[in-house]
Amino acid sequence: MDVKPWDDETDMKKLEEAVRSVKMEGLFWGASKLVPVGYGIKKLQIMLTIVDDLVSVDNLIEDHLLTEPINEYVQSCDIVAFNKI
Repeated sequence: MDVKPWDDETDMKKLEEAVRSVKMEGLFWGASKLVPVGYGIKKLQIMLTIVDDLVSVDNLIEDHLLTEPINEYVQSCDIVAFNKI
């Protein structure tokens, strides 16, 4: 998942802490890294594993990552890849 900040002044450490603070049954956060986007802005690229029957990706993004107080840091989220097993 790509998590994009509002601007180059966003504290990326706090952004990652805010994202990882989301706790749901069936949601497991994995490794992450900062990836340059341009103009000094970096996005957080973070892996996550979900149990499909317990977690809706749409709800995770809309109801948790793009609401207060996390939306203070997060401007948008994009799913980069899905792997189902």
